[in-house]
Amino acid sequence: MRLLLAEDEKELSRALTAILQHSKYAVDAVYDGQAAVEQAGNNAYDAMIFDIMMPKLDGIQALKQIRASGNYTPVLLLTAKSEIDDRVTGLDAGADDYLTKPFAMKELLARIRSMIRRAADYSPKVMKIGSVTLDTEEQSVSCENSIRLASKETRMLEFFMTNPGKSISTEELFRHIWGTADPVDQKIVFMYVSFLNSKLSAINADISITGDSDYILETRSSQP
Repeated sequence: MRLLLAEDEKELSRALTAILQHSKYAVDAVYDGQAAVEQAGNNAYDAMIFDIMMPKLDGIQALKQIRASGNYTPVLLLTAKSEIDDRVTGLDAGADDYLTKPFAMKELLARIRSMIRRAADYSPKVMKIGSVTLDTEEQSVSCENSIRLASKETRMLEFFMTNPGKSISTEELFRHIWGTADPVDQKIVFMYVSFLNSKLSAINADISITGDSDYILETRSSQP
């Protein structure tokens, strides 16, 4: 799973990154709120961790911009402050949880797991982009007509539709869909992307997946 960490204290950021990576998370670390907004807009994450006090944009300002863009990736706020007003402001801005510094790494890891689990439990069962509708329970995708999907095809299309227009690497897809730390099998990822594109074409969808190692879900109007 992939995390975005926005923490301006670089020594703390390096320590958190090392521990998170040891716990099998891929981590992108940035040091200000503006960089966090840009990273969140360009990449798919399973969860994000923001310090509140950061330069350029603070964690709450960054969170507000990310939520305004329609991105609802789970966010945990870190703060050195313990006042209730700060917690309320962060939660009202769209945070899923908060943790006050100093904290135990076991608690941070538990809260990350909990956020990701809740996000999966409450993910929409029916998703729509362009003229295409994905029903994750029925494992079907429809446009002018409907076609059934295999389980991994459903999960892959759901991941793309959750992150439209974002570049998603072969490694991310393999880790997210197959859920294994084994070496990435690029051929099998490419094969499943090809299966999905064939089925999208069969229903005359106005979306498709482009790329050959980094993939992007695009609508027909945004394609060259």
